[in-house]
Amino acid sequence: MRSAPSSRGEGLDECVLGKAFGENWTLDARYPAELPGLAFLQRWTQLVFVTIVLTKPRQQQLVPAQGLDSAFQAATAWPSAVRVDSFACLADYELACQQEAERRLREGGLSALCKSAAEQSERYRRAAESLVG
Repeated sequence: MRSAPSSRGEGLDECVLGKAFGENWTLDARYPAELPGLAFLQRWTQLVFVTIVLTKPRQQQLVPAQGLDSAFQAATAWPSAVRVDSFACLADYELACQQEAERRLREGGLSALCKSAAEQSERYRRAAESLVG
């Protein structure tokens, strides 16, 4: 089993990444088209793909900016109105998150970025729960 380096200096299990990659590709095929959120799921799947590829050493096909773009595209495809903090739509929240992440990374490094990501993901989780009820 080969391990790729991670941002925390730990190894990433290639077997786990490979399985995640495969599951990611089949997820949108299994999602019922009649349920809301298919466009969001397809764009989210693209984001996961970009993220997994970026963990690979010496990958050259993608750059991190493509992940940011994929995240924004997924947020714009959210199937319903959602309020996150003071934001009236998920796309506006995503842009604010990206700007905050860039600021935190510059000012506090990876540890500050990880803390920010944990806070932001909790808000995303609550938004997703409101979609499924």
